[in-house]
Amino acid sequence: MLEMDEIQKRLLREVADLHKVPEGAYNIRANGESAGRVSTENIEIEPRESGDGLTIRIKPNTKNESVHIPVVMTKSGIKELVYNDFYVGENADVTIVAGCGIDNCGSQDSEHDGIHRFFIGKGANIRYVEKHYGSGSGSGKRILNPGTEVYMEADSSMEMEMVQIKGVDDTNRTTKAELAENAKLVIRERLMTHGDQNALSFYDVQLNGEGSSADLVSRSVARDNSYQKFDATLTGNAACSGHTECDAIIMDKGTILAVPALEANDVDAALVHEAAIGKIAGDQIIKLMTLGLTEAEAEEQIINGFLK
Repeated sequence: MLEMDEIQKRLLREVADLHKVPEGAYNIRANGESAGRVSTENIEIEPRESGDGLTIRIKPNTKNESVHIPVVMTKSGIKELVYNDFYVGENADVTIVAGCGIDNCGSQDSEHDGIHRFFIGKGANIRYVEKHYGSGSGSGKRILNPGTEVYMEADSSMEMEMVQIKGVDDTNRTTKAELAENAKLVIRERLMTHGDQNALSFYDVQLNGEGSSADLVSRSVARDNSYQKFDATLTGNAACSGHTECDAIIMDKGTILAVPALEANDVDAALVHEAAIGKIAGDQIIKLMTLGLTEAEAEEQIINGFLK
């Protein structure tokens, strides 16, 4: 691993599943500075001219390669805003792993705001993984505000995995996408809040091209006094198909607000939304308790299975 302390290494394992220096292209950011950067023949990573982020260029026809751009913060009181732009060439097929981990043991808030823009070329295929994680015993908050913009050319596809399971006090996630002809977007959000945490998720997907499609599914659990809002809009501007779904478990005194919205501007736009919020069924807990689990253990088993 690069020259990082044990806490930073643990955060990298949590948000990017990195146990060693990754193969392929990577940029690892720690406490506001680059802790290591490598480009490859097909993937170039360079600082933006403004110095506030990265420009990542993926050559056309690049196959079976990956880019890792995780962020870790272990100092209390840091606040940063970073812009990363991805230019993906035609017919490329790559995996991009992002994510941010904050360990705050101090009294000041630590905050990372990351704006990612994806310009996906014709026929390209992208798998994007973004995980958020917080830890630390301090009273300062761990705040993450990711913004994502996706611009998809014809016949391209993108699969996005958005995960936030533990430790983030406040998050405001905004995701916007514009899809051209036959472009396909799949988004899977997994989220759990506890304590007094707040998590806001806003999605705005514009289906502009004939044959474009989007499938957006959020699964979440709100525990203790936490609050969640899921606000998703699918707009069909052509003959297209779209589906959005919010499936949530509410516990203790948690609060969940689901606001799915559909707008059809073409007679052949086929759009569907589903939303379900409820508590864990008692018979599920009883069944697991008959196998020897305590009530708390049964709840954890059900939640873990729900969020997989």
